[in-house]
Amino acid sequence: MVAQDNKTEKATEHRRKKAREEGQVARSRELSATAAMLAGVLVLVSQGPADLLRWRQFFNAVLDHAVRDELSITTPLFPWAAQLVFGWTWRPLTAAFGIAALVSCAQGGIIFAPKLLAPDIAKINPAKKLGQMFSITTVVQVFKALIPGAGIVFIAVGIFRREWPSLGHGLWASPRQLSSHLFGVVFEVFWKSSLVLLAWAVVDYIAMRQKFEGDLRMSKEEIKEEMKQMDGNPATKGRIRRLQRQARRTRMIQAAKKATVVVTNPTHFAVALEYRENMAAPTVVAKGQNLLALQIREVARWEGIPVIENPPLAQSLYRTVEVGHAIPEKLYAAVAEILAYVFRMNAQQMARRNH
Repeated sequence: MVAQDNKTEKATEHRRKKAREEGQVARSRELSATAAMLAGVLVLVSQGPADLLRWRQFFNAVLDHAVRDELSITTPLFPWAAQLVFGWTWRPLTAAFGIAALVSCAQGGIIFAPKLLAPDIAKINPAKKLGQMFSITTVVQVFKALIPGAGIVFIAVGIFRREWPSLGHGLWASPRQLSSHLFGVVFEVFWKSSLVLLAWAVVDYIAMRQKFEGDLRMSKEEIKEEMKQMDGNPATKGRIRRLQRQARRTRMIQAAKKATVVVTNPTHFAVALEYRENMAAPTVVAKGQNLLALQIREVARWEGIPVIENPPLAQSLYRTVEVGHAIPEKLYAAVAEILAYVFRMNAQQMARRNH
């Protein structure tokens, strides 16, 4: 009970999906059965006066034969009855099965749950089955069946008590009049009972829906655990991010070795630029901030790449140009000035070496 009280949060989409895969949906069997019964009755009634007339003729014939004591297996009434039953019931039965399937799908959709088809020894455990027979769930199911049953009995008794005097007088009437009256009484019991069943089925569906939502509710700890399983453990994710950052730093440092010049802040930013004669514009091959900036400067000095301090240009390059992209036109002049200085310095160094 304490564990159930802790489940105060609505079920997540992942929890609902998992329950659906296990065949758990909010469905009311009473609603499907009642809808099927009503559909069958409506189709039965809508088949027209001609069918009703044939049935009344059949019942009148049965009563006539009964009065004359002529009912037997060889009586033509039996093939007639079989023909009437088949011709009158196949459409209502088809409608009932179709509506039952539609209502069931409307409640929970079409579900394919292979887990329910897998063999489970626990399902055939006699001890478990015996326990289920005397469980609270079984008692509730019996109680749920008794309530509408009691309502139907109450309606039927009330109607027959009201109609009993006329039915008693009908015994002295012709069989045709008696069957017509009896048919009307039975039909009244049927449609009023259907309304009771429909109302109870709606109540049952609402109760099933609420119970289903309650069973799916989760505790805050369960939601956190689910997020860990779906998104990964935070510690693992942090380690992955650290490895990714380290890999990026390694790539940056390796790329900085082919730079033409490194522009610095001087301490906070460092941007390595590459420019060759066949390039349309200088390209950022590496950039970094703080520790990575320091590592890029150290690589540049180790490789003999000029390091130029220009804080405004370094900050602008760092913030506006991604690694692997060419610099924008608005920075052409500033970068060209630095490259010209670097090329002059390189030319002077080569001249000194030649002398």
